[in-house]
Amino acid sequence: MNQSQWQCFYHFREDYKAQCETWSKSYSQELSPLQKAAAELDTPDYQIETPVVYNTALNKITQQDKIKLIVIGDNPGKAEQLSCNRQYLVGQSGKIAQGFFQKNTELGIDFRKNVIILNKTPVHTAKTTHLRYLQKNGSQKIAHLIKESQIWCAEKTAELHQNLNTQEKCFLWIVGYAELKSKGIFLDYKKVLLQSYNNLDSIWNKVLVFQHFSMNRFLIDLKNFMAKNPELNLQEALLSLGTFHRKEIFGR
Repeated sequence: MNQSQWQCFYHFREDYKAQCETWSKSYSQELSPLQKAAAELDTPDYQIETPVVYNTALNKITQQDKIKLIVIGDNPGKAEQLSCNRQYLVGQSGKIAQGFFQKNTELGIDFRKNVIILNKTPVHTAKTTHLRYLQKNGSQKIAHLIKESQIWCAEKTAELHQNLNTQEKCFLWIVGYAELKSKGIFLDYKKVLLQSYNNLDSIWNKVLVFQHFSMNRFLIDLKNFMAKNPELNLQEALLSLGTFHRKEIFGR
């Protein structure tokens, strides 16, 4: 990163860290029992250690790193919230993502060095759909947190992405779009992200949308798309498929 890009990333990281700490102090006492109750509906018992998860992997990024991609997942799951991790996409989905880039070296991306991994909200649940339980059964403060955290993440992520594109190409992948559809839990994120790219079509075209890495949905979708479009190489297929889903979800 050049000096300007580094300063933008550094300020984003510090702001995000501080914001997660603020949310954690304000809401963890109420969040923990709600998260546990939601998980008990359909998830084997586990220890909730970090109700609001800041991605500590961001602390390892230096100015010497070349950021080629920002990946946006849904929210931190069981592995991500463990005190020994506190990183995004380190469970099975993360292993699938890392394996994809290791296998396809022509993309020139090291998933743990060239990628910034973020989420639509740092609020933990065992399954993304459990956020609805928190929203419905928690206080108005919890419902506000789920909304506010999405708005903050969308605005700040768009700003970071735009600043990283000042000199070098950096794509943003939104991985997982089921909850961006009608009546989904992430409609606030969707609305604010779209607004943040108004009149910025050249950078908006670097926003791509894909199926989630979990359950191999990303790989299956990509494989099927390439089978239908054999004339495309991998990079072309990713651009085409990601653009197709972006227009499908965001309308442009």
